[in-house]
Amino acid sequence: MKIAVAGGTGTVGRLVVEQARAGGHEVAVLSRAVGVDLRDRASVERALAGAEAVVDASSVGTTSAATSTEFFRAASGTLLAAAASAGVGHAVLLSIVGIDRNPNGYYAGKLLQERLFQEGAVPWSILRATQFHEFAGQVASQARLGPVQLAPRARVQPVAAADVARRLVDLAAANPQGRVADLAGPREERLDRMIRTWVHRDDSRRPVIAVSIPGPQMRGMREGLALPGPDATIAGPTFDEWLSARR
Repeated sequence: MKIAVAGGTGTVGRLVVEQARAGGHEVAVLSRAVGVDLRDRASVERALAGAEAVVDASSVGTTSAATSTEFFRAASGTLLAAAASAGVGHAVLLSIVGIDRNPNGYYAGKLLQERLFQEGAVPWSILRATQFHEFAGQVASQARLGPVQLAPRARVQPVAAADVARRLVDLAAANPQGRVADLAGPREERLDRMIRTWVHRDDSRRPVIAVSIPGPQMRGMREGLALPGPDATIAGPTFDEWLSARR
């Protein structure tokens, strides 16, 4: 089948593309990196031609609720309208565990995105996943202060992006299922410890200082609002196992 992947050059999206192709599917990548702007209805419709399913793994780099909400309203709104027009039979959304308990910052936009899928004309499936193991490196790269590495405190139960991608491909190849079981890694972690381990993986001596980032979204993560419930599906290696395999 033909699967379109919005955000198909991002952390999870590129893995969705790889795994879908490895499974014998035809793949269309929707990303500005390949000339498809998710806000441009005409270019999205062209990319969706012949697709039977679309996976939305798009994202925007912001902690602002207003910016996140504006992006997902425009991008996912356009994607869903184009999918309905193109006759796509299944729209699969990657979302985040706990956003309804912590509807702040970036998560405010993700909640809106979920609502767009639920209220849209295309039959849908929504997978909420916890933060990825890759999250530690992403945060580390954004939280350096000169020679010092800042490490935000948060409680997380990270999962490998490859396991998330595998689940998304499985969902896209199946019938629409609505909201499916959350996906999480096998063990709760402290984000600051993950960042410290990431920074020191190559024997770096850069000092790492744990910090409590102000704001309701990060406060909610310190309180454990991003952790999965007892009914979540557990998948993949622990963070330490994942990082060890990358060396």
